[in-house]
Amino acid sequence: MIQQIKKAFLALALVATVGAAAGQASAETLVNGAGATFPYPLYSKWFSEYAKVDKSVKFNYQSIGSGGGIKQITAQTVDFGASDKFLSDQELSAAPGKLLHIPTVMGAVVVTYNLPGVPSGIKLNSEDVANIYLGKITMWNDKRIADDNKGINLPAKPIIVVHRSDGSGTTSIFTDYLTGVNADWAQKVGKGASVKWPVGLGGKGNEGVAGQIKTTPYTIGYVELAYAFENKLPFASLKNGAGVFVAPSIKSTSAAAAAALKKMPADYRISLVNQPGKDAYPVVGFTWLLVYEKQKDAVKGKKLVEFLNWSMTKGQKMASPMLYAPLPNSVVKMVQKTIKTIK
Repeated sequence: MIQQIKKAFLALALVATVGAAAGQASAETLVNGAGATFPYPLYSKWFSEYAKVDKSVKFNYQSIGSGGGIKQITAQTVDFGASDKFLSDQELSAAPGKLLHIPTVMGAVVVTYNLPGVPSGIKLNSEDVANIYLGKITMWNDKRIADDNKGINLPAKPIIVVHRSDGSGTTSIFTDYLTGVNADWAQKVGKGASVKWPVGLGGKGNEGVAGQIKTTPYTIGYVELAYAFENKLPFASLKNGAGVFVAPSIKSTSAAAAAALKKMPADYRISLVNQPGKDAYPVVGFTWLLVYEKQKDAVKGKKLVEFLNWSMTKGQKMASPMLYAPLPNSVVKMVQKTIKTIK
């Protein structure tokens, strides 16, 4: 009798275990992604909110920089990559299949600083920003900076320059901007996700640069707008192509995009820096998810497509409160058509 009871219990336990395992298998499809730190605050929010919409999928995203995201999606070690730098023709042809750029939102790269006694309000001429990063302007009270900041007592202290140490889409946007405003920068350094910096200290990710600025007085650096807010860091108003000093905001980011949208290519590979218009902030970029047109895993592919469609509707409404500019409606409509081509 006891043996029979034991057998019955074992049978029930086995059914329960198999049932639980089956339940877990059906409950969670894990979709892995890696890349840009620029949109990470928003993507974290998206993935946690989407988990409430579809409990059968979990997104695991590693914020390792655009360079890392491009490498991992090319090697197919993740289901999607993320980058604020669009891929070159050469990078696209190196991928084992057709990679699509799916723009998700737009963001501003801000010039942030730590100046004791000067909490906010600094204006910087774009030419001067390039000269600081070239090591030509080395003191905070340099006449060129002082001329644009009448009434602000700038300290007679050396400027400590901070830049990214990793392959970065934020760097790609920032150096694209510097290349457009300073001929010397264009000739000596140029643009890209990684460049040979003439001066400065390196920080890993937007997080690393923000951390260096926050803890080290007299520093200057560049981060995505959300990171400056999150770390309570001030940021400069920059002089745009129309000669107007503009602060970074959702409105000035969208103004930069408005001019570029007239020539939006079908693959969305377009730069938004130094756009015309008096209201346009000069250092703006799209951030993209990199997704294969032909998905290897049908279940994951379906879940990814459902998420991408959600990101174009409900997801867009979450962008502005987190200091990213949502995509214009015309772009959303284009992207929704592109998502339909994913097989």
